Amino acid sequence: MSSTGAKGETRTEEPSAAERAIARRAAEARATVPDLELSADVDMAASLALGAAQGCSTAAIVLRACALALRAVPRANGAYRDGRFELYSRINVGFVVATPQAYLIPTVFDADRKTLAELTEELSQLERAALAGELAPPAYSNATFTLSDVGALGVPASTIVVNSPQAAAVSAGAIREAPVVRDGRIEPGNLMTVTLACDHRILYGAHAAAFLAELTRTLVTASA
Repeated sequence: MSSTGAKGETRTEEPSAAERAIARRAAEARATVPDLELSADVDMAASLALGAAQGCSTAAIVLRACALALRAVPRANGAYRDGRFELYSRINVGFVVATPQAYLIPTVFDADRKTLAELTEELSQLERAALAGELAPPAYSNATFTLSDVGALGVPASTIVVNSPQAAAVSAGAIREAPVVRDGRIEPGNLMTVTLACDHRILYGAHAAAFLAELTRTLVTASA
């Protein structure tokens, strides 16, 4: 349906089912989740070297680092539901895939138990399936945490909405050239901004800081 007025021709479109779901969930999250955000700039030199040596994607390295941080800080791998804390034994990371119409969040199950090579291949397969519209509902359910790689879109940093009832989500920005200090010397470096959003009803400041510190340590040392 279209009309013409002072703004020019206006076309009205009906959102798809996925777009309606995104709008509903985003509104619910902003209205009901008291979120807390923390950010850190991460020196990615060692992680980039690891990826080049093993032929692994940066997304896989960040996802595994998130999974290991979830293992180290179990409260982050949980949810606040009906006034209680739910803590999960499996670490299932939802990975945001942007499609031309909206976005989907397929789940990487047991992400902490998979190698970087396995994660690189699985992320590639999930992204191809999502873009082709071939993902069945089980593929994007039961995530315990969410990662958004906005760096793949060229965005240096971004906030992220907690995917309720999950306790937390991370947004990883684009890697950029910037000076870093190593052993008291300023050197060329590659920095990435990671932003953690968390439900403050379950993940308090100390928990959030511990998670972010563990994530940063793993990426800086390339111990994923």
